[in-house]
Amino acid sequence: MTTELKQKRVGFISLGCPKALVDSERILTQLRVEGYEVAPSYEDADAVIVNTCGFITPAVEESLSAIGEALDATGKVIVTGCLGERPEKIMERHPKVAAITGSEAVDEVMGHVRELLPIEMDAFTGNLPVAAPGMRPQPEVPQRENVAHGDVFAPSVKLTPRHYAYVKIAEGCNHTCAFCIIPKLRGRQVSRDAGAVLYEAFRLVAGGTKELMIISQDTSAYGVDVRYRESEFQGEQVRAHLTDLAVKLGELGAWVRMHYVYPYPHVEKIVELMAQGKILPYLDVPLQHASPTILKAMRRPGAGKQLDTIRRWREICPQLVIRSTFIVGFPGETEEDFQELLQFLEDARLDRVGAFPYSDVDEADANKLPNPVPEEVKQERLARFMEVAQRISTEKLAEKVGRVMEVIIDEFNDEEGDLPGSKLIGRTRGDAPGIDGQVYLAAGDFAGQVKIGDIVRARIEDSDEYDLYGEVVERPAWNPNVPQLGHFRH
Repeated sequence: MTTELKQKRVGFISLGCPKALVDSERILTQLRVEGYEVAPSYEDADAVIVNTCGFITPAVEESLSAIGEALDATGKVIVTGCLGERPEKIMERHPKVAAITGSEAVDEVMGHVRELLPIEMDAFTGNLPVAAPGMRPQPEVPQRENVAHGDVFAPSVKLTPRHYAYVKIAEGCNHTCAFCIIPKLRGRQVSRDAGAVLYEAFRLVAGGTKELMIISQDTSAYGVDVRYRESEFQGEQVRAHLTDLAVKLGELGAWVRMHYVYPYPHVEKIVELMAQGKILPYLDVPLQHASPTILKAMRRPGAGKQLDTIRRWREICPQLVIRSTFIVGFPGETEEDFQELLQFLEDARLDRVGAFPYSDVDEADANKLPNPVPEEVKQERLARFMEVAQRISTEKLAEKVGRVMEVIIDEFNDEEGDLPGSKLIGRTRGDAPGIDGQVYLAAGDFAGQVKIGDIVRARIEDSDEYDLYGEVVERPAWNPNVPQLGHFRH
């Protein structure tokens, strides 16, 4: 007589940035490896894990609200992520949480899950974790770093669509920006070996991923902490340096997109690779401001040199798309400082721009700065900033009308009565998912043939402030330089 074991179900809430999303994927992978089922709703969950964000005040409030909602629904909640580094803040609002861990704490989270929801393992059918080829720890790397950066077992659960993925190359940050507490939450930078990153990217592309988004807190500083040590990838030794990594990633044949790039001198080499078509001509550069006075108060690198750097990049790669984020209303920001920022926008003509009004962050040094900007002034400056940024975006997108561009398809946009697959939504090589613009396409003669994840060629027929509109003119075959698993072949 056999007894059927009841499978334990764990709900999961993932908040915050793409770097936190990668941490969520690793926890979910380990849950599946150990025999837990991921619950789609509170009603189905025996317990809930909340991966929190603690970067700015609105993110903290969103995290605390999510914890409260999960507690009300299940009564059993494990908190992890950035806000978990501040357990007193969580306990003050929610003293009944079952456990709290910090960021990148897969082992700790799983320990608490096992205590909360123990599983009776069947000796014959229990799951055993299996390391993916090339993802085993390097012998000279401390075990803490191997486990922390997911290099013992390759993550197999993805929270993004199959056709794109985030690849985290380092954790932590060595900067001391006055408005930021990431180093306090996630520690100093710890880079992954290039071989581990490349094997992960190889596996993703082999499984049908067509776009790799490279992320970390400071992507330009990749490898500094490990002195650019070499590691093995397919029989070669590859340095843990952004340039070397980008070269190898570009050889896989997928779109490679760089995020969170600080304007260090060696980034010019990355831009040269973009000009050669090796990786996407796209840089996400968090500039934050343009006034030397404010940049100095923020403790940001490269104060006063951004415009010259951007001009050099565009000389090397004229098709380069640059996105950035800015803070308005930082303590001490005068109208003169703000005008410098507006003039920088006019001169730099960045393609994609986001902005946020400054808000205090617990334990950030900027909280102690004199001359805080009144809230109404922050909001008025934000509106003026976005007006300029929107006008520039409108002008730059209008320049693309009439061109034929590559577009990766993210979703269908059919309405009732449409032929299935006749309307599509995608992105150009200059648009990252979730943060940049979209392309709305008529499939035309290709209706019903284009699938989500396809890369098509489209003629751009119209534009507005943030988006493009056009029609598919070609559906070329996708042939990466990585063997494809049979059911992912085109």
